[in-house]
Amino acid sequence: MSTTSLPARKKRKLSETHASEANEDTIATLEKSLMASAENTTSVKVELAKLVKATKKATDPEITHKGIYALYRVFVSLASSGRLVGTQKADNEEKKALRNELLKQLKTYGEFLSSLLKDQEESLHIAALQILMSVLKHLSTAVSKSSGQPQIHMIWWRCIVQGLTLCPLSLRPSSTSSSSNRALISTVRDQFVDTWFSVHDDIRWFFLRDTGNLLKPGATVDPQVPENIFSILEKLNTMPTDASELNEFWIPAFAKAPSDSGPGAEIPDDDEEDDWRKSFDEPDGSEHDNGTGKGNRVYRLSTLQSLHSLTSHRVQFTVCWFALLPHLSGSMPLCLRVLNILHRGIMPHLTRPLRLNDWIGGCVDLGGSIGLLALNSLFTLMQEYNLDYPSFYTKLYAFLDSDVLHLKHRSRFFRLAELFLSSTHLPSTLLASFLKRLSRLSLSAPPAALVAIIPFTYNIMKRHPALMCLVHRRPSINESTGLPENHYVDPFNPDETSPLLTNALDSCLWELVSMKNHYQASVAILARIFEEQFTKPQYALEDFLDHTYGTLFTTEIKKRIKADPALAMEHIKDLFPGKQIAPREGDKETLISATDLVSEIWTFG
Repeated sequence: MSTTSLPARKKRKLSETHASEANEDTIATLEKSLMASAENTTSVKVELAKLVKATKKATDPEITHKGIYALYRVFVSLASSGRLVGTQKADNEEKKALRNELLKQLKTYGEFLSSLLKDQEESLHIAALQILMSVLKHLSTAVSKSSGQPQIHMIWWRCIVQGLTLCPLSLRPSSTSSSSNRALISTVRDQFVDTWFSVHDDIRWFFLRDTGNLLKPGATVDPQVPENIFSILEKLNTMPTDASELNEFWIPAFAKAPSDSGPGAEIPDDDEEDDWRKSFDEPDGSEHDNGTGKGNRVYRLSTLQSLHSLTSHRVQFTVCWFALLPHLSGSMPLCLRVLNILHRGIMPHLTRPLRLNDWIGGCVDLGGSIGLLALNSLFTLMQEYNLDYPSFYTKLYAFLDSDVLHLKHRSRFFRLAELFLSSTHLPSTLLASFLKRLSRLSLSAPPAALVAIIPFTYNIMKRHPALMCLVHRRPSINESTGLPENHYVDPFNPDETSPLLTNALDSCLWELVSMKNHYQASVAILARIFEEQFTKPQYALEDFLDHTYGTLFTTEIKKRIKADPALAMEHIKDLFPGKQIAPREGDKETLISATDLVSEIWTFG
């Protein structure tokens, strides 16, 4: 290394330090000048452009942080003074030109903030989200005050939606975010959901509406967008169930309840997408026109009325989810995450849950954990929304194969199966098929699965006494000899796919009865329950579902020994006796000859 290289590096480092200090001073000076000369049109245009440019070009995260907050204070001041909004007819050309320039810089600032949501610096993307939402409140308040009607600043709001769904790369020069990773950062998602999406009714309504339009059929969507939207929706923990719960609004103008309008009156509305009642309209020329020629309703809701309508919130929720689900069908992990929350977090808030039938049915056909969870959602539709699905138990019966007792979702299967088979109105033929199939699978099942199969079978038989014949059936008697048949032919057909045609009710659970001789003591003790009277209460199945080889081994080694085991064994002289040789004439005893090496080694005394 040459001697001149060190001083040069030091000079470059010092120059960078001075440049950073000058940049920080420049931001403070420009902010102070903008606050002081708000009425000077030329000065505001020039200095605001300089401040935006200096903030975007800053490489130090601390300086970027100072720059975005300086711009925040400047734009809030401009919005509060009405410089960013106004009546176009009343303004002169100079004010219109100034407003257009300010709105141009505002859009640039919004795009930069939305890109910071993907920045590698956590402090920057959290600060950017807070500024975006705070500016939205000030801009929407100014627009609502100027127009006389409650409104949201749509341009700024779309910058927020774009930052949360498209996740553009950070525009900060020194940011090193990957160009291929467009996933929403978890800290940004949690901050948005916990602070605004789950709390404020207006933010939730507008987000559901705009993302539903973004995913509508025929629209070109980036592959990462549906996953980002779903990551936000699955974290939603509050959804109104009564109109009185619509009382939290981020934009103050929306907090005032709308005035009541008589039915049939037409309410002007600039946004056609806000009319949630279109979801219930019949197409033109339908049979419901009754010859009047009027296909659609005349009455429409304004944005304010929609925000205070529980039905409108439910419709936007429904439209968003039904637009999202087709985009998630190609990913099994995403389908699994949807099914985990579908029955408790999505169905209760949909206007027409039965429309989920086709999507859930497709998930059932995938099998595995996804199929089991889809069966749970399908059962919820049948139980709570009167869905007619005749092949439900045939689908459930198909899950009973050798894999279900060895995979990690075994406990989930037994939980769901106990729920599905709990009805006392199910036919005994169907229930017998499930018990017989489980009994047959128990022959190759691990002990951890057997300790769940036996209590499960006992509970079903306790609930359905007609199944007692499966354990009390006597062997058939030979008419000619009057003795039991030595060769038993099981009438059960394991290859039959329909649980109503397996002949299981004519069979018996000999497989489970044989488990009383199982090598695992806990399994053998459980299996003896079938030899006793069914007077004991049902088992708490949850106590048996999470057993593994490890828990069974731990139980055995911690078991208290009631009697000491025998340590002394009876001495056996001839463990491997040799071949007996017939005595010759005159011999009194049989001769023993050790004919192999093992007998010679193990012959004592």
